[in-house]
Amino acid sequence: MERQPSTFLSNYNSILLLLLGIVAGSVVGVFMPGIVGWLKPLGDVFLNLLFAAVIPLLFFAIASALANIDASQQLGRIVTTMIGVFLSTVIISAVLTMVVLWFFPVDAVRTTEEVSDGLLGGDPNDTWADRIVRFLTVGEFSQLLSRQNMLAFVIFSFLVGIAAMRSGEAGAPFRVFLASGNEVMKQLLLLIMKAAPIGLGAYFAYQVGTIGPELFGFYAKPLGLYYAFGLFYFVVFFSIYAYVANGRQGISRYWKNNVLPTATAISTCSSIATMPVNLAAAPKMGIPVPVANVVIPLGMTLHKDGSAISSVVKIYVAFVLIGRDFFEPVTLLTAVGITILVSIVAGGIPNGGYIGEMLMISVYGLPTEAIPAVMIIGTLVDPMATLLNATGDTVAAMLVSRFGWKSPPDTTTDE
Repeated sequence: MERQPSTFLSNYNSILLLLLGIVAGSVVGVFMPGIVGWLKPLGDVFLNLLFAAVIPLLFFAIASALANIDASQQLGRIVTTMIGVFLSTVIISAVLTMVVLWFFPVDAVRTTEEVSDGLLGGDPNDTWADRIVRFLTVGEFSQLLSRQNMLAFVIFSFLVGIAAMRSGEAGAPFRVFLASGNEVMKQLLLLIMKAAPIGLGAYFAYQVGTIGPELFGFYAKPLGLYYAFGLFYFVVFFSIYAYVANGRQGISRYWKNNVLPTATAISTCSSIATMPVNLAAAPKMGIPVPVANVVIPLGMTLHKDGSAISSVVKIYVAFVLIGRDFFEPVTLLTAVGITILVSIVAGGIPNGGYIGEMLMISVYGLPTEAIPAVMIIGTLVDPMATLLNATGDTVAAMLVSRFGWKSPPDTTTDE
């Protein structure tokens, strides 16, 4: 009995320190907003360390997972199941958002006269085919190392892993190298995360002190609706997905080990920064390592329930703004298609949905005065969107483990 306090502190020390840092940062943001600008560099240093580590961690995680999967583990089945899970959850989140908007209509919002130009960052004469090529591939190997080209890097890592798997005996040393590199990068992550209480606390202070007051402006109603429904979807539907994956034990494991990913996603507004934490939490959720190392990195760029919800809300607000009916069947079907695309386009970087917003404006042929409205909403919902995007990857991996993994997904024991 005397050892229980020590055991408790040993198991939950990192979480308690993290929560203490977040609470302290929030208090500073509320009562001392004038100093949050001085604290932000602490958060930037922590986030930059994560960004610097995420490229090699991503490569070794994906490549080693694929390289060491043999035929009995059915890589094709894992990938096929993953695609089905990604599409299903994105469509469910989009359709549910439409239902909510039907019952809780949003009034028109006022926008400024400013028009944002050049958000696509490319030649205005480029076709969508040219932009897709740039999004999926790069012309130089060095460009793969930038997080701005994350999907191209994921595809490259995926192909390297498959090539290593197919190389047979000659590729054995390289497969050992990939596995060793994966373990080294995991240890690097553990070192970086020791600074999480300070780094995330500083980010919370900055967000509360700067972004918080804007939530009560012209966009309060659509923002309130988004956050309310987003929280409902986060708690209820992620619990349903975890239950489908592994019953009541799945729910328990998911929420027990989702604290750090949740805090990281909210404070950094970055799926990239949350991805390493998700990978560390996945085995504790009962997700086989090969499944986690394939589904979570790919989910970072291809699976975004939060972006799906925000996409529908932004389309709806833009339609209300210009006096068009959002609930026409063709408009709704188009919105679902755009939502699927936006969940891919909105990369795993902070505020990374601008290209998706321009895609929405282009497909519907909306006037330019709708751009500021969708940009403002997209920016202000980013914490909740990132929370749903990033933490949704682990629950998706649980579903893939349930339906696409040959071995029983229950690979760990509760502590």
